[in-house]
Amino acid sequence: MLVDLSQSYQSYIEDCETCCNPIQIKAHTKNGEIASFLGTSIEQ
Repeated sequence: MLVDLSQSYQSYIEDCETCCNPIQIKAHTKNGEIASFLGTSIEQ
């Protein structure tokens, strides 16, 4: 998965590359680096 380091906060849903289930992604960046990252499975 890709994280845009030019954005300070991102939240989006992406399908898992292995099982195709949706994952909610939340990422905070600071000074061009990932400060925090959270991936949560969205069970269907």
